[in-house]
Amino acid sequence: MHVIVIPKKPIPSADGITEADEALVGHLFVAMRSIAAQLELTGGYRVTTNCGRDAGQEVMHLHFHMMGGRPMGWPPG
Repeated sequence: MHVIVIPKKPIPSADGITEADEALVGHLFVAMRSIAAQLELTGGYRVTTNCGRDAGQEVMHLHFHMMGGRPMGWPPG
């Protein structure tokens, strides 16, 4: 399972989040918890975001990847 969660507000990356975005970012994480429940990801899920080109960010708009439905190892990648 792979779901992308994107805020409507244009924020380029995690580095662009300000104190004014605190409620928005909190809302996104509450929404992801709800999405995980709807998708029955009871075994767990991973949330990631890339910040900057060196981290692999290709789309310059803040977004979160939710991945689940299978065991995941560490380190990721």
